[in-house]
Amino acid sequence: MDVPMFFLLIILFPIISVPISKAATVDHQDCPISHCSNAGPVIKFPFRLQHDPLHCGHPDFEVSCSSFDNKTMMKLSSSSGLFIIHGIDYLWRRFSVYDADGCLPKRLLNFTIASSLIQPPSDTTVQTDCNFSYAYEELYNFTLLNCSTTQNFSRGSNYYMPIRCLSVPGHHQVLAFRSSASIGDLPFPASACSTLKPNFYVPVQRVSGTSEQCELDSVLLLEWEPLPDFQVPACQNCTAERESCQFNYTRNQMECYDYPISQNLPRKRKGSGTRSIAIGVTGGCFLLISAAVVAIFYYMRQSKRIEQKKNQINIEKFLDDHKSHVPTRYSYADIKKMTNGFKRKLGEGGFGSVFRGKLPSNGVLVAVKVLKDSKGNGEDFVNEVGTIGRIHHVNVVRLLGFSAEGGKRALIYELMPNSSLEKFISSARFNNTPFDWEKLCNIIIGIAKGIEYLHQGCDQRILHFDIKPHNILLDHDFNPKISDFGLAKLYSKEESMISMTAARGTVGYIAPEVFNGNFGTVSYKSDVYSFGMLVLEIIGARKESAFTSNNSQVYFPELIYECLNQGEKLDLELGDDGDAQIAKRLAIVALWCIQWYPVNRPSMKGVVRMLEGASGSLMMPPNPFASTTKAEPTTALPT
Repeated sequence: MDVPMFFLLIILFPIISVPISKAATVDHQDCPISHCSNAGPVIKFPFRLQHDPLHCGHPDFEVSCSSFDNKTMMKLSSSSGLFIIHGIDYLWRRFSVYDADGCLPKRLLNFTIASSLIQPPSDTTVQTDCNFSYAYEELYNFTLLNCSTTQNFSRGSNYYMPIRCLSVPGHHQVLAFRSSASIGDLPFPASACSTLKPNFYVPVQRVSGTSEQCELDSVLLLEWEPLPDFQVPACQNCTAERESCQFNYTRNQMECYDYPISQNLPRKRKGSGTRSIAIGVTGGCFLLISAAVVAIFYYMRQSKRIEQKKNQINIEKFLDDHKSHVPTRYSYADIKKMTNGFKRKLGEGGFGSVFRGKLPSNGVLVAVKVLKDSKGNGEDFVNEVGTIGRIHHVNVVRLLGFSAEGGKRALIYELMPNSSLEKFISSARFNNTPFDWEKLCNIIIGIAKGIEYLHQGCDQRILHFDIKPHNILLDHDFNPKISDFGLAKLYSKEESMISMTAARGTVGYIAPEVFNGNFGTVSYKSDVYSFGMLVLEIIGARKESAFTSNNSQVYFPELIYECLNQGEKLDLELGDDGDAQIAKRLAIVALWCIQWYPVNRPSMKGVVRMLEGASGSLMMPPNPFASTTKAEPTTALPT
C-alpha cells in the first residue's frame, strides 16, 4: 500500500469508527454503495438507486442508470427531465450534471426556480424547488432573446453570449443578454428580437481570464445542505426513547440512536466538564483534518507525477515503434527559440495555444501548437503524430515536426496565412473576400478530395470525426487543407464498421449513428455526414436575405430541401445562371450527405463525382428529415 494512503487511513479510522460503535440495533437491511458503471460516480447516502429501499437515501436524491450506456441520471425538478450526473463530491456536498444532447440552456428553460428567490443573493446561490441549489462562482442573470438575423456569432461580448444549440444559422440567433446591460448594447436592432425567458440563470466561464470574453459552461454545479432529520425516511420513526438520528457508515444510512446511549446511565449535567471536552474534541478534529489534507495533497501530487511519467513512457514507445513514419523531432528549447519565446500568439482553444514561428534550418514560417500539460493522457498527441505525420496530400495540412519532453508537447505545422474557413463564412466577413460561387465550389471540392484521400488513399482508412469550418485551413491562394486530427481513428479498409466507446466530434456536425446506434453503425460515412453539414453551413453563409417563414424554429437545411423539391429558386446571393447551377449542385450534394441512415449516403468518392459533374444529372435525395424512414439505397447513388 502507498505510504500516504496508509497514513490517511490511520488518521481517518478513529473518526469513522466512533459513530459505528454506538449504533443501536435496527431492522433495516444494509444499504449498498454502488454505481451504474465503473467510470460512473459512487452512489451512497443521500443518493440512492430507484430499486434500493426508501430508507437508503432522500426522495429528492433518487438516481437511475440508463439502459443504453449505464449513465448515472437524476431528475432535478418535476419539470426538468433527466440530467446525467458528471460527478459527486460528498466531502463538499456538491454534484455536477450535464445535458446528454450538449444543450444545457435548452434544459434550463424548463428548470423551476422558487418565485420568492428569483434574484440571487450576493453569494450567487439560487434555491430551487428541491433540496439542492446552484453552487457556481460565475452564475449570471440573463434575458433570453430570440432574434431574427442572418448574422452568426461564434463568441459573445461582455453584454451577450450566443446560444448556438438553440439557434438556426442564417435564420435566427438566440442570445443570452445580460439583464444589467442596456438594450443599445445588442449587435442589431432590438426590434428584431423577442423575449424567450426573463431572469434566465446560466453558468458561464471566462475565456482567457477576462470578464469581457465569456462563454456558456456545459456543466451545472449544484450543492446540498445537511438534510433535516424530519425529511429523511429512516429518521421519521425515531421515538422519545430513541430520539437521536445519526449516520451509520457501515449501513450507509441514517438510523435512530438511544439517548442517552444506555438507559441504565443517568444523564450528565452540563457544565465546565462538557465545555472542556468540546474544546478538546474540536482541537483534535482540527489537527486530524489538517493532517488528512496534507496527506491527500501529497498523495495527489505524487499520483500526478506518476501519471505524467507513465504517459511519457507510452508516447516514447509509440514514437520509437513508428520512428520511420514520424516527422522531425525537436527539443522544447528549439520550440521556444523558433517561436521567439512564444511571442506572437495566433489563437487559443481547449487543446492549448498556437504561436507563429520560423524553422531554424530554412526559415520557413510555421504554426506551433503547444498542448496543455494537464490535458489528457497523450492520446490526442499520438493521434496527430500517428495519422497526419504520414500523410502528404495537397488538401491536408502538413505536419513538419513535433516536441515531446515530459509533460510538455508541441506540434509544428505549415503556416496557413488565411487562417481557418470559419472566419470567412459569416455574412459580415464573407462579402469582403474574393470568394465567388465558382471559387467557393473549388474550396468545397478540395475539402471533399482531402477526406476521400483519408478514407481511400492511405494504407489504413483514417476517420477524422471532427470535420467543421474551424478545422479547414486556407493557404495564400485560399486552397483548403484539413487539420486537427486529435479525434481521428485508424482502421482497416476491410472492416465495415468501427467500435466506439463514446461519442466524439462537435455538436451540429456529429452523424446520428455516432451517438445513437439505432441509426446504423459508425463508419467512414460518419465523416460524409459532417461534410454535408459543413457544405450547408457555407451555403447559408452566402445568403443575402433570410428565408421568410412564420415559424422561427424552421431548420435551414429543411428549407433548402423544400425549395429544391418544389422546384423553387434558392433564396441565395446569386449572380448569373451559372452561379445558380453551382448553388443547386452544392445543395443537392449536401442533402445526399446528411441522410439520417449511413446506407443512404454516398462515399466521398461519389461525392467528388457529383461535385465535379453537371447539376442536371443529379437526382434529388430522399427527405433527410423524415427520421423514421429508412430508405433502401438507390442505384443512382454514387459510390
